Amino acid sequence: MKVIAALHGPGPALLEPAFRAEVAATGATRLQVNVDDDAVAPAMRFGPGAPITAVVAVWTDRAAAGLLDVVRRHDPDAHAWAVEEREPLVPPAVADGARADALANLAFLRRPSSMPHAEWLSDWLDRHTQVAIDTQGTFGYVQNPVVEHLTDGGGDVTGIVEELFSMTAMTDQHAFYGSGGDQEELERRFTTLMDSCARFGAAEGLDLVPTSRYLFSL
Repeated sequence: MKVIAALHGPGPALLEPAFRAEVAATGATRLQVNVDDDAVAPAMRFGPGAPITAVVAVWTDRAAAGLLDVVRRHDPDAHAWAVEEREPLVPPAVADGARADALANLAFLRRPSSMPHAEWLSDWLDRHTQVAIDTQGTFGYVQNPVVEHLTDGGGDVTGIVEELFSMTAMTDQHAFYGSGGDQEELERRFTTLMDSCARFGAAEGLDLVPTSRYLFSL
């Protein structure tokens, strides 16, 4: 099982050995920490929800209760979800505990109330995936459909996607969209992506969080 938690307070403590020890004590085998820090300060961030400052992902074979207790000690108002992970573009391997050389954007998606869940999920996973990969300069793309809401907060989130871009994509739209400096191609990619996002409600009403990404084996 993969559990994702969004925190709204200071995130640096999540990179300390003490936090990894707490998470490991719950039976988890792997930890990912994403922090909105100085390295990604120039990047865009927005959303209707409470500002997210850090995201924790944990892989475990045990019940989530112990893990939630650990997360809540760092942020009592954290939101958490059990998800089913898909990796259409597997992120490059990075040394344990090292910062990935990337802008890791996390988007928290909300399903329009007028769209049945099965239709929304299919449109995102089956149709939109290739469009997103073809129109952006990503080298990592991880989808996390929500299968269970583990906290009262965040009940409107139905999917979480992580996209890895070069660091230059923070300030260079051609790097972000992979358009190679061609303005016409940039505009075509942007329009295609936004039209695709609009079909399943991801063109608005989502939280976008730029982060630095770290992975740890426990």
